[in-house]
Amino acid sequence: MKKSTSSTSRFSSPWLYFIAVLSWTWFFWVLAILTGQGTDTGSGMLLAVLGLLGPMVGGIVFTYLTRDKEGRRDYWARIFDPRRIPAKWYLVIVLLVPMLMGLAALLDILTGGSIVPFQKTIAPFLSEPAALIPLALSVLFLGPFPEEFGWRGYVLDRLQERWTALKSSLILGVVWALWHWPLFFIKGTYQYNEGPWTVWFWTFMIGIIPLAVVMTWIFNNTNHSTLAIILFHFMVVFTDDFLNATTGTNIYSTILWILAAAVVVFIWGRRALSNKTRAEITWSQNPT
Repeated sequence: MKKSTSSTSRFSSPWLYFIAVLSWTWFFWVLAILTGQGTDTGSGMLLAVLGLLGPMVGGIVFTYLTRDKEGRRDYWARIFDPRRIPAKWYLVIVLLVPMLMGLAALLDILTGGSIVPFQKTIAPFLSEPAALIPLALSVLFLGPFPEEFGWRGYVLDRLQERWTALKSSLILGVVWALWHWPLFFIKGTYQYNEGPWTVWFWTFMIGIIPLAVVMTWIFNNTNHSTLAIILFHFMVVFTDDFLNATTGTNIYSTILWILAAAVVVFIWGRRALSNKTRAEITWSQNPT
């Protein structure tokens, strides 16, 4: 199959993408930190959102710099075409996170944790279910949607052209975790509310890395569907809003994500994290 991008483009290095995205995002977020502006002010929220757009802007710009017309069309099809995703993988996308986080919450309660924090997070939505709609929209558009235009929508393929799926996932996971770091110092973000250098900080930063491995597994088995990853990323954040309510749950969920990533690597193999060969995990793969 003909590739739809040139690997010899001077812009094709994933490191250029990472430098560009970190520079864009951190410029706005560090500016918010230095000026003491939080998300409770209009200017602070603007800076936070502008920073958030870094992966998306980078993904679109680098796609148009490195891919031909067919490659650009394929980039958008990955984002919006649900037919790329095999039916059974929708079950993985929808059920894996609630099962894992539910188990983490159960383990926390069984080992002495209180059920009260979980009741407090769920109770407002039981009394007013309509409140789930704005919550779901904010989760979708303030995380999964803009981020995955770049992380999986663009740069993961670039990484996999050079290294195994596992190594590519680990590289992306580390960069992805570092990308979030300034949020712990911007007032009003949930990262700030949990605080830097706390247990929650370390479980958040470490947990992103095995999560990236699992996301590559889903990506490589859904015909490189960015939509599949946007939906899965949404499930991660949305479920966390309800079940990641205690320090114990944070710790257990991080351990479970590490175990999930290990199982994926053991069963599907580190080279492709898929039943397909690594040669079939290419930049221009189209759905079959």
